[in-house]
Amino acid sequence: MKNISFYILLLTLSGHTSFAQTTKGLKDYYKKFFPIGVAVNPRMFDVPEESALILAQFSSMTPENAMKMGPIHPEEKRYNWAPADKIADFAVQHGLKLRGHTLCWHSQTPNWLFKDSTGATISKEVLLARLKQHIFDVVGRYKGKIYVWDVVNEAVPDGGTDIYRKSPFYEIIGPEYIEKAFQYAHEADPKALLFYNDYNTENASKRDRIYQLVKGLKDKGVPIHGVGLQGHWALTEPTAAELETSIKKFASLGLQVQVTELDVSVHPKEHERRTEAFTGKVEYTAEMEAKQIAQYKMLFEVLRKHRKAVTSVTFWNLSDKSSWLDNFPVRGRKDFPLLFDEKYQPKKAFFAVTKW
Repeated sequence: MKNISFYILLLTLSGHTSFAQTTKGLKDYYKKFFPIGVAVNPRMFDVPEESALILAQFSSMTPENAMKMGPIHPEEKRYNWAPADKIADFAVQHGLKLRGHTLCWHSQTPNWLFKDSTGATISKEVLLARLKQHIFDVVGRYKGKIYVWDVVNEAVPDGGTDIYRKSPFYEIIGPEYIEKAFQYAHEADPKALLFYNDYNTENASKRDRIYQLVKGLKDKGVPIHGVGLQGHWALTEPTAAELETSIKKFASLGLQVQVTELDVSVHPKEHERRTEAFTGKVEYTAEMEAKQIAQYKMLFEVLRKHRKAVTSVTFWNLSDKSSWLDNFPVRGRKDFPLLFDEKYQPKKAFFAVTKW
């Protein structure tokens, strides 16, 4: 697909070519439906092609890693604010909505969080105090800049019948750590929308257990406003019926639904990291392309249909040049999961979601 009709050369900055869009972007096509977002890192703003693509295509951003507990709070008495600040400042400067991600997650936590100075596991009271301080500090810093937070992330296990993942938060505090996290976030910023966020939400068993969790929070009066469907999907999953069921089920609780981390992998879905690295080369075949086009077309048809419940859709990374799926679940295995190719040009799937 040629890029002549889509981009024109605008200017050269520091020896790099920057492009401006000559036709509508995703954010323009979906202006009457929901904000279209993208996961970012602060390095993107120093790459003219990437910052231009963000501004041309998207109306919302999510920090991919910069606001997770490990990166932003590496030591108990020290915060690493600079990367997150850079993202927040870019959003404010350019009038982009900003999602906060994520306040309480068992993964990417700093080493100090669950231990005392001797290496022993801390008490429930100490962990709650640490969690509260972290949430107050982070949410407080970005109050007025971030409109919605993924408060608790991935607290439900994939398999079995348990509602709660046996994470260190659960083992030390018990299930109430979830409602406490929402309570603390609401106290820190009463105007922010607060979401529970998870993956594999179209699996019937996991969907039902997430439903039980969030319904329990609602029944207790915990301040929760929505459920994030991460949307790490693939060429053959989910089906339209599975996605519709998830949206309707969570919306029935009076909750907003947002697709928070959208990509469509060209490989079968796996949710655990493999130990071995990939040493071959992956070709983006015509068959992969055709299936990806069809899947993206179907997904956005369903999302548009449920525009009253779906209040945001965010892509997880900007283009096929670099995606987290290039290293998960297999290190070094290239994926092509997004709407823009390795040269930042729109793929055929882009037009499948913008022409209806």
